[in-house]
Amino acid sequence: MQFENQDDTICALSTAQGTGAIAIVRISGSKALEIAASISKKGPDAYVPNKSIFARIFKNDELLDETVITYFKNPSSFTGEDVIEIACHGSVYIQKELLKLLVQKGCRMANPGEFSFRAFLNKKMDLSQTEAIADLISSDSAASHRVAMNQMRGGFSEEIRELRQELLNFASLIELELDFSQEDVEFADRTALVELITKIDNRIRKLINSFQLGNVLKDGVPVAIIGPPNAGKSTLLNAILNEDKAIVSDIAGTTRDSIEDVINIGGVNFRFIDTAGIRKTKDVVENLGIQRSYDHIKKARIILYLMDLDSKTVSIEKLTERIASFRADSVHDDQELIPVFNKIDLNQNVSKEELSKLGIVISAKNKSGVNQLIEKLTKSVSLSDSDNIIVSNVRHFDVLNKSQQALEKVSFGLDNEIPGDLLAMDIREALDYLGEITGEVSNDELLGNIFGNFCIGK
Repeated sequence: MQFENQDDTICALSTAQGTGAIAIVRISGSKALEIAASISKKGPDAYVPNKSIFARIFKNDELLDETVITYFKNPSSFTGEDVIEIACHGSVYIQKELLKLLVQKGCRMANPGEFSFRAFLNKKMDLSQTEAIADLISSDSAASHRVAMNQMRGGFSEEIRELRQELLNFASLIELELDFSQEDVEFADRTALVELITKIDNRIRKLINSFQLGNVLKDGVPVAIIGPPNAGKSTLLNAILNEDKAIVSDIAGTTRDSIEDVINIGGVNFRFIDTAGIRKTKDVVENLGIQRSYDHIKKARIILYLMDLDSKTVSIEKLTERIASFRADSVHDDQELIPVFNKIDLNQNVSKEELSKLGIVISAKNKSGVNQLIEKLTKSVSLSDSDNIIVSNVRHFDVLNKSQQALEKVSFGLDNEIPGDLLAMDIREALDYLGEITGEVSNDELLGNIFGNFCIGK
């Protein structure tokens, strides 16, 4: 386990990157108030819970800094312990000297994630909520921020606790039956248990399915721009980004490697990948780029299939066939395909209204229809008011899948009327997996892996 004696008083620089106007140094533990009083030469009585006071910090009777200190009395603090927060000037020298002074007075430097770990130990938040802190800190879009904030506020935890409690009630009845096995009595209604398992399985399945959206909102939505050479893929990328990111040329096969950039649209980060044009060629280097295009198709959440209208032979029938063929050969069920018809300004032979029924009609060069395409992208991954509980954590996704597998064993046991002791074991396995999410069931290795990835001071 990475953490030392939990009775220690710990300190860390909580917020500051290099030199800034203000830095926050946080102290947590039983001696926090005593240490704050000693370095400010103010008695403990000067510190009132939840109020900030002006205080001069002294080192060897020499003034180090003029600060604002806030005292949070246990258990009404982030960690559930006495917490002192010192707002000092952002000088790197002051930060270092203040931390050295705190260590001299009896603190030790906190390990990564130790403040959050203490909050977990003191039941200020459960394990999934503490994990959400790391996601909140790393969130770089409105969507990822919203998902992390909802998790930190306990919506996901409450859902898991409700599922676990319902299952626990039945597990208790079945285990009670084992105590009266010789009397051949049945306390748990097997029909009701089947209904419960089905209900819980459906709710877990919904959470599992939400991971697809939650993961891309957290890491950015991968969007692959696919199509034949000279369809205008690079021009479209430049139009979306509103900059000349990709080289544009009339020469087929100009883009031989993938070009990637991120843009925030409607609070969601989209990772656009401009790929090499897909065609048959003997050029070895171009073929490598085409192979990468297929790789990006597999990894994309959204595929923009770009087709060139700059031809008199283009027809609705042929375009429909191309879309159907590409969808059948390259698109998976968990991907969204958006057909995009480019160079409408160069073609008057195809009805724009008919094309609009198949996809988005644009002129990337003139930026006509690009806003409509962007609106389509945002709707594809938009969060509705009902999407309050979304799984974005890989660990949660993995444990939910294991929980579902355990419930399948329970269902199999009920269908085949297995003995109560074996049924109880399967239910207990499902309970343990659900408990791993919130930390009701945990081990040192799991906690060490989770909190070890936090930054120091959190």
